[in-house]
Amino acid sequence: MDESRTPLLIEVDPSSNLNTLFAARVDADPDGPVVEHKTQEDGPWIPLSAREYDAEIVAAAKGLVALGVAPGDRVGIMSRTRYEWSLLDWAAWAVGAVPVPLYETSSAEQVAWILTDAGVSLLVVESAAHAATVAEVLPDTPDVRKVLVIDEGAVDELVSAGQDVSDDEIVHRRGLADLADVATVIYTSGTTGRPKGVELTHGNFYELTVNTVADLNVVVAEPGSRTLLFMPLAHVFARFIHVLAIPAGAVLGHTPDTRTLLDDLASFQPTFILAVPRVFEKVYNSAEQKAAAGGKGAIFQRAAKTSIVYSRALDTPRGPSPWLRLQHKVADVLVLSKLRKALGGRARWAISGGAPLGERLGHFYRGVGLVVLEGYGLTETTAPATVNRPDTTKIGSVGRPLPGTAVRIADDGEVEVKGIQVFRGYHANDVATAESLQDGWFKTGDLGAIDEDGNLSITGRKKEIIVTAGGKNVAPAVLEDRLRAHPLISQVVVVGDQKPFIGALVTLDPEGVPGWLAAHGKPALTLEQAATDTDVLASIDLAVEKANKAVSRAESIRKYRILDTDLTIANGYLTPKLSVKRSIVLKDFSAEVEALYTDEREG
Repeated sequence: MDESRTPLLIEVDPSSNLNTLFAARVDADPDGPVVEHKTQEDGPWIPLSAREYDAEIVAAAKGLVALGVAPGDRVGIMSRTRYEWSLLDWAAWAVGAVPVPLYETSSAEQVAWILTDAGVSLLVVESAAHAATVAEVLPDTPDVRKVLVIDEGAVDELVSAGQDVSDDEIVHRRGLADLADVATVIYTSGTTGRPKGVELTHGNFYELTVNTVADLNVVVAEPGSRTLLFMPLAHVFARFIHVLAIPAGAVLGHTPDTRTLLDDLASFQPTFILAVPRVFEKVYNSAEQKAAAGGKGAIFQRAAKTSIVYSRALDTPRGPSPWLRLQHKVADVLVLSKLRKALGGRARWAISGGAPLGERLGHFYRGVGLVVLEGYGLTETTAPATVNRPDTTKIGSVGRPLPGTAVRIADDGEVEVKGIQVFRGYHANDVATAESLQDGWFKTGDLGAIDEDGNLSITGRKKEIIVTAGGKNVAPAVLEDRLRAHPLISQVVVVGDQKPFIGALVTLDPEGVPGWLAAHGKPALTLEQAATDTDVLASIDLAVEKANKAVSRAESIRKYRILDTDLTIANGYLTPKLSVKRSIVLKDFSAEVEALYTDEREG
């Protein structure tokens, strides 16, 4: 099959906008909770009803009006994921403005580019450190009239400034936009070159969220549904969920610091969560190492294997045998129930995107009782284009198209998407728009295949295909994703373009190494010492051997080198959504790449 379509479930009035969507939630259940937030880090979750949340949005929106924000103006938001982010987003929409997210990790140069390219007139940042970054480039960003700081009372300042603005002004502003108008400009983090501003409309968010809620009702809209956001709201994935919570009737929480994530999950108790595969990998590896450190490593391993076997049996016609069900119950009592508790105890569903989760982890979590629904999408598709459904989950795929969406595979294997979520174009970049959008079909740059049931599988990035000296085409993602699941490994970059064989650059995980050493009865080592340790290398050798089983001999990794530094957002080698900036890595570590091939005996 080379095309898969899912018909639209719900049509939306073209004259409406995201404020209409929010108003419907307020009208439907004015006293029901919409958001829970904390006023202090270790304090309780404080619920806000739809009516109360709306009042806070209106108060902040009046402040934006008082500070001169006009309909169509760009309002920048640079902050970690926190309650104020969502509040300011809805406040900007309430005055007819266009919010422009900036990653809180952005460099001064990146900030300057986004502020000038988007024409941001008012910027809200989280901290004094962010304000200092912005101050470096303010002379080069003449459109920016004012910078507010959340930690220094930005919201109170807006509320105070807007006291004399009438309610009627906000009512008027909320009705100005329609579905075709731009709702936000999100700059793609980009693995090469300057970020491009993706213009997403009110219709992209409105139509996609209401149709997703109708389609995934049991996941996101059951009575009592709630989710805790910890991914960056500057990223389209979290932003989509923060909008989707409104028509879903779900309660939304935020946590800005992943160091307190487990505590926040335990206290907030979400029923569904969203994350990238790296989060699920770290939860698994952490649990495994904790068990090993407590002398219960063998018990964990047996429970994990039982969980995976049990989940795989669910996909067979006869299902799990009575004996397997009994083994699974024992594993649940000893290990699996504790993992559910660590995630808050109520989470039944997880939505994963950004990279392949992997068949092993998908089955493991389903056996635990957390069904991970893998999906696929990009900034240009307002996050999801496809997703697995609870009743037709196919682990290893990214599911079928969402309602109102079509996906097809081009002659060269590229995945193309058409539908209600596809962006209208790149801001002030007609050339890039024309290259990516043709007859309504968005060329994703990803390679994939569609099975007989209409499920999409992603096999790699078109631009990242490696062609060896022998002419073999190799998609690095398969090998990289498998190796990154190892607790010792942080990042992997597969290399070999125009070389005699495939190699890899590997970095050790600063968080994973100490736990692995302790679990294996070894003394503490620095990362430099670990990189030459016999047992560490033997474990990585075995991981490479296992990863190679997924590919042919010609595609397998023959050699690898451990780099002396990790690849992170901070040092510029990862994008904010944790994608490797491959071209920069290959440039900066060219000597290490060449060293792989100085002895062509392949090691």
